[in-house]
Amino acid sequence: MRDSMMITTTNPVNEARRYVQNAKDLLVNNGHLDYETQSYGDRKYVRMAGNTLWNGVLLILEAAFRINKMKGRLNIDDYRMAVGQRDKKLLTLVNRGYDTLHLAMGYDGNMDKSVCDAGFRLANEIIDHCSVML
Repeated sequence: MRDSMMITTTNPVNEARRYVQNAKDLLVNNGHLDYETQSYGDRKYVRMAGNTLWNGVLLILEAAFRINKMKGRLNIDDYRMAVGQRDKKLLTLVNRGYDTLHLAMGYDGNMDKSVCDAGFRLANEIIDHCSVML
């Protein structure tokens, strides 16, 4: 394997921020924003950006709350339980992030720019909140 393929980051905050940057690059380079209607023209890239943002959020939550994947695939309730036991404000952000990033952007591919902007804002708020905990 080439050295560039073996890059690993040990800092989960930097890695989560890298996910946010990758999602932004996806939309900027491929989303085809129509400035007149303030909506993206390609649902595929909105979905990809939403899923990338959500994965970045999950990564930082796993690091901040030491959520263990040993028991298999986790669902949103596992994350909610871990977060809700320690931080109700963050739980509210996670619930909003789930609705916006995972459902509206990731599944539905909502192409409205304001929805996508809200998703990026939520992802950054969650990362910032968790970075204090680490």
